[in-house]
Amino acid sequence: MQLNLLATDVVGSEDCLYLNIWVPQGNTVSTNLPVMVFIYGGGFLLGGGQGANFLDNYLYDGQEIADRGNVIVVTFNYRVGSLGFLSSGNAEAPGNYGLWDQHTAIAWVHRNIRNFGGNPGNITIFGESAGAASVNFQILSPKNKGLIRRAISQSGVALCPWAVNRNPRQYAEEIARKVGCPTDSGMVACLRRTDPKAVTLAGNVKFSTSASHPIVHNLALSPVIDGDFLPAEPDTLFGNAADIDYIAGVNDMDGHIFATLDIPSINNALVSTPVEEVKKLSIALSESRGTDAGIATYEEYTANWGSKPSDTDIKKTVVDMETDYIFLVPTQATLYLHSDHAKSGRTYSYLFNEPSRIPHYQHDVAILAVR
Repeated sequence: MQLNLLATDVVGSEDCLYLNIWVPQGNTVSTNLPVMVFIYGGGFLLGGGQGANFLDNYLYDGQEIADRGNVIVVTFNYRVGSLGFLSSGNAEAPGNYGLWDQHTAIAWVHRNIRNFGGNPGNITIFGESAGAASVNFQILSPKNKGLIRRAISQSGVALCPWAVNRNPRQYAEEIARKVGCPTDSGMVACLRRTDPKAVTLAGNVKFSTSASHPIVHNLALSPVIDGDFLPAEPDTLFGNAADIDYIAGVNDMDGHIFATLDIPSINNALVSTPVEEVKKLSIALSESRGTDAGIATYEEYTANWGSKPSDTDIKKTVVDMETDYIFLVPTQATLYLHSDHAKSGRTYSYLFNEPSRIPHYQHDVAILAVR
């Protein structure tokens, strides 16, 4: 059960914890094949193991990967939104239910995939965005010791600023108030009695964003440091991934969609983006380190502008700033931590810059890509 795209209603059901398995097509039964387990993204709010359905073609159909790679592909559902990540900040409702669902699916695959021709000792987990951060959380958690051989994070890691909720109680109380529950010791019991549809609807994202209030700061339903699945801060847990091969990377201009929501003018060639908006964004993204850090960041990103920067330079700087903050810098820090703690595990980095085939997106990016 989750919000629809407009956050006006819910779709799906609580009865959702299923998985899908694709095996290579052929005349003989394969054995001991590598296994790839995919974790979908969606900001920990949306998504599903099959993805969107276009004319009976599902986005996450694993058959092509299975056939071309001669591997077994697995996708699964996990709880998202309020039902997957709401946390009271204590043992009453510790949170991370979606991460536990992922772990349960991975453990099930490890126990049973040999029956489908797979090798339980050769499991790779991979995912994108929130799914990519989930991949990172899974290899950092001590709960998955011995279950995973390799991992791939595509545009998301546990160190991303949106990946960990630092104030879970505050957001849980917001949801409680929306559904008429108290915020005292009776909050969790009341939430559990409340219609899950209402609780899900209450966990929506505030889309009223701006340069001063970027949308990335509104992604509050996310994993927490619960002392169990995540026993400590992610940057201290890389010893658990020491024997896991790890690939992580980003897309060129990965922060474009976030930048578009915060400063819409960057996509309009007929509308200039004020320099002051860039400074506001820099200060907002640096708020945890103070205004001086935000100004210093702004000066670093604009050092090559000259006295009269072009509007293209200004727009591109906005996208670069959001890309670096939301994806690139956390990913690079994660790769260094993995490499520093690695024993047998190998560390790889990538950048994906293949131009999009989506016509409107091609036009928007072309405006920004001019060097």
